[in-house]
Amino acid sequence: MNPKVDFYFDKGKWQEAITLLRDIVLKCGLAEELKWGCPCYIFEGRNIVLIHVFRDYCALLLFKGALLQDPAGILIQQTANVQSARQLRFTGIKEIKSRAAVIKSYIYEAIEVERAGLKVPLKKTKDYAVPEEFQKRLSKSPALKKAFEALTPGRQRGYLFYFTQAKQSKTREARVEKYIPKILEGKGLED
Repeated sequence: MNPKVDFYFDKGKWQEAITLLRDIVLKCGLAEELKWGCPCYIFEGRNIVLIHVFRDYCALLLFKGALLQDPAGILIQQTANVQSARQLRFTGIKEIKSRAAVIKSYIYEAIEVERAGLKVPLKKTKDYAVPEEFQKRLSKSPALKKAFEALTPGRQRGYLFYFTQAKQSKTREARVEKYIPKILEGKGLED
């Protein structure tokens, strides 16, 4: 147990459930760290699983869950855009207790995935759709195109996701306009 993480287990309606999850994960021989404000469990310096809470459930996030077998059919892809991670969601302590052995087996498999050095094949930025409204601006402005291409792939994807989430063309255009200055400054959506 890492004392820096203790605060996470002393709050909210999921306190008892996440404390049990913590116990299960630690029994799998992982080191406990605080990352992204959540308890993160690592093996030989590599992230394996994270505990996090939401309004309606608590969860274990397996960083390379897409590579796991999932014989129980309980891994959940949070959104269509999440490529690698998968969640094990829980709505109560009884559910966690009844699935403790299965949870451990998934964690041990995740450790073996790391040991083997397996990687999730990620889509390249070029595989993502570029909304027409943004493509027009890129075509008209070589400086914007150069600045966008100079961004990290993650920042590029962040912009593309954000622009394409708007249902109306007018909204996509407004989003593109708003963020052109940030792109030209070499900054990401959240920078």
